[in-house]
Amino acid sequence: MTISSTATAPRITLPAPPFVLLSLLVVAIIIAWSIAPNLFTSFDSAVGVPADKLQAPSAAHWFGTDHLGRDLLARVIHGTASSVSSAMIAVLIALFLGGLTGLLAGFLGGWVDTVLARLVDVLLAIPNFLLAVIVVTALGFSTTNAAIATGISAVAVFARVMRSEVIKTRSATFVEASFLSGGSRWHILTQHVLPNASRSVLPLAVLRFGQSVLTIAGLAFLGYGDPPPASDWGLLISIGKDYLRWPWLLYAPALVTVITVLSLNRISRWLRKTD
Repeated sequence: MTISSTATAPRITLPAPPFVLLSLLVVAIIIAWSIAPNLFTSFDSAVGVPADKLQAPSAAHWFGTDHLGRDLLARVIHGTASSVSSAMIAVLIALFLGGLTGLLAGFLGGWVDTVLARLVDVLLAIPNFLLAVIVVTALGFSTTNAAIATGISAVAVFARVMRSEVIKTRSATFVEASFLSGGSRWHILTQHVLPNASRSVLPLAVLRFGQSVLTIAGLAFLGYGDPPPASDWGLLISIGKDYLRWPWLLYAPALVTVITVLSLNRISRWLRKTD
């Protein structure tokens, strides 16, 4: 009599799905480009070799060269800092102003909620990109002003989400129990309402970060950002559209922008599912 036993291979559990891990890797590379660009390229982003102009992608120039002989990959890498920092400024502005507005509206209620909710409705009625164009036109053309304009255009989105979460948390049983036990409004706001309501804001912040990258690139494409020789991604795309016979000038920065935004969107969706 033989006894057969089957060995079970140990299962490897990933901390996140493969596509999320790939997205996190992309975002990590983008952040590394923005922090230490010189570690990833030895070419000067502002000075080129005229004899090497408009060269196709090769082992020497992975993204090719532009009309002035500058390495396009170097320009994309050095432009990452401006694009990422601008998007970060935009998200922080929207998170602070929108989160504060939604927090006050949802927690205080009454006429405060009515006034702030109507203000948010007005902002939501204006398309985000159009509102960003209006604000940056009033402030002046620069990447920093484009970031501020993008942040202001996203305030209403954060305010609406925060208000909804605050209202839901305020009516929870543990919050009512804290009221009945003599807890002050400030204690309840800081210890109960804010920590629980802000959990849904993190996925939104990641999502808006990607959308801010896209919006700032769009503003730079239209000429509302810093002028050349800056190498913002939107500006590189704008320059590339004038050289369609050499398509890498357009497709390389556009592809980096799209991959970055899609990666951030995928991470945001994963955070919403794990919340």
